Amino acid sequence: MSITRVLSAALLAVGLAAGPAAADSSPSPSASEDSGAPTQAGTSFRTAAEIDQGQQATAGGSTGDYLYWSFPADAGQRPDVKATVKLPATHAGQTWQLDVYDGLRRRQACQYGAQTRTAAQGATSVELACVMRTVRAWSEPWADDPLPGTYYIRLTVVDLASADLGQPVSAEVKVDSKDIGGSAAVDGSLAQPLVPGIAVKSGSDADSSPSDDSSPTTKSAVLSSIEPDGGWSSGWWSDRWVWTGIGGVLAALAGIGGYALTRGSGRPRRVPPGA
Repeated sequence: MSITRVLSAALLAVGLAAGPAAADSSPSPSASEDSGAPTQAGTSFRTAAEIDQGQQATAGGSTGDYLYWSFPADAGQRPDVKATVKLPATHAGQTWQLDVYDGLRRRQACQYGAQTRTAAQGATSVELACVMRTVRAWSEPWADDPLPGTYYIRLTVVDLASADLGQPVSAEVKVDSKDIGGSAAVDGSLAQPLVPGIAVKSGSDADSSPSDDSSPTTKSAVLSSIEPDGGWSSGWWSDRWVWTGIGGVLAALAGIGGYALTRGSGRPRRVPPGA
């Protein structure tokens, strides 16, 4: 009976500990506030419009333009990029493409999703999607794995009739992500996220008065202003810690139970101590 109670308590502890882990690995809800979402896109990597995950950005442009946005992605997240292009009333068939690049401007492959789609003649819109691979906290230098940092979205038309070039279009872009959890954890992390500098400023600009010429001047990079909720590497905690602890507890209980089952009831009463 005592062993049964011990095992029941262990199973109860496993259930209570697994509850927070399951909740942590569930998809994070999308942000419903789009008050700060940009209404225009950049035309290059350096001028990409910054958006947060969960925001729906909009932009107007012309067929043939390159539209750029950027967003942050941290370790353990699997970004899901979606774009909708609203086409003019009359147009010929045209093909649109959605590309995602990391902070090193390496084109990232999509696990699944319609990354390139062709809108038939007269279609009112075309929808594109790219579900990326899970962002890893660390990777080999030669690998092309997604790493924490800034990611760029590029939306453009790749095939259209010359008569449609320059016609007005509008685009909507939204990025969500799913927290994969401990199954994507690795033994290592980057010293800094792959967030490129967008400018260089003098370190004495804010601290020195204009008349102070003797103060030393240092320069530092101005990094992108967007980052995940809770800061970079906010996903250091994962359900791998929980399951590791549960495994240790179960191993200890198994050892105690095995000892209790194999030690027997002790020396029989009829056997003298010196025998």
